[in-house]
Amino acid sequence: MLLTNSSVGRKILMACTGLILISFIIVHLLGNSSIFAGPDGINAYAEHLHALGPLVWIFRLVMLAVFALHIVMGVQLTLENRAARPGSYVQKQNLRTTIGARTMIWSGLVLLIFLIYHLLHFTVQVSNPEISAHNLPLDAMNRLDVFSMVVLSFQKLFIALVYVAAMVFLFLHVSHGFGSFFQTMGWNNDRTIDGIGMASKAFGFVVLLGYIAIPVLIIVGFVKI
Repeated sequence: MLLTNSSVGRKILMACTGLILISFIIVHLLGNSSIFAGPDGINAYAEHLHALGPLVWIFRLVMLAVFALHIVMGVQLTLENRAARPGSYVQKQNLRTTIGARTMIWSGLVLLIFLIYHLLHFTVQVSNPEISAHNLPLDAMNRLDVFSMVVLSFQKLFIALVYVAAMVFLFLHVSHGFGSFFQTMGWNNDRTIDGIGMASKAFGFVVLLGYIAIPVLIIVGFVKI
């Protein structure tokens, strides 16, 4: 029986695709952090990715498929949960519930919109063509100057604020989703729920700090051309 044919199967699919996406978030953050090594760091990283040719786009398409499946499962489960409620509760109680848990569907949709913008901004490079790496002079090693593109982008306050706001939503989503994976797989119980909850929030906070460090440090002038 297909996993999509049952609610339990859909939860498992959502948990597994979520884990794949979390792994990508970590790898992507490590790659982005090469900007702190200066132009030679992130430009060399970008050139290495470019040298992989079609493999990069295959990987991107696979990740987009995983992301799409995660979204579809999330929307279906949300609609099922709402339909299963007999009606409004006389007194609504949110025991052991966090803002991240209550806003999962909304933070996910915000992240979808942000992903589209992010791809147009740094991957396709059409949202700000004047500072696209393809339109900037090559660096000293004759490579695309991704470093200058990123710095010039985040020197624009609006762009920096968009990224910081999106990472706050990522924190809300990941800080609950990381713990939900253990719950869905049956690896959580009354003795571990608090510890896993704290670890999930800590992980989300590390991801938040890691991602917002780039635009914030550029805005304050720590990282500059």
